[in-house]
Amino acid sequence: MLALSQEELESYIRPCGLHRNKARNILAASRRLGEEHGGRVPDDRDALMSLPGVGRKTANVVLANVHRVQAIAVDTHVFRVSRRLGLTHGGTPLAVERDLMETLPADAWAATHHRLIQHGRAICRARRPLCEECPLTRWCDWYADNAGKAGSVPAGPVLA
Repeated sequence: MLALSQEELESYIRPCGLHRNKARNILAASRRLGEEHGGRVPDDRDALMSLPGVGRKTANVVLANVHRVQAIAVDTHVFRVSRRLGLTHGGTPLAVERDLMETLPADAWAATHHRLIQHGRAICRARRPLCEECPLTRWCDWYADNAGKAGSVPAGPVLA
């Protein structure tokens, strides 16, 4: 990574969006990993979060996917789907993470995180959830509160 200029790295990650900030943070984090961690990615959340551009969500993704530590990274999909299903009523990603950690068995955290993301992308979409295709409607608080009102599930924006 450090052999790349910021502009070179930007050209590789441009499709991800926010490529300038991300490239700057990736290069700064790469330098810090080399200087402070011997070129290794730490397996400690606090150490990860001390790196440029790394917050709790990213740290949890790294812990789960790189180090195989059970963790739940709360992105927009995990936040939305877990609230709609009634797994949490937390209003912040940290509150949702804590509720899910209390509710779910620890050995299922990382896998459940991926399942919630997939379900949120494919079925439980933010603006037009595909409730008619969802296998979880019988357990879904949001569906129970919204199905059948005015004849159908709302098709407009839903912020829950």
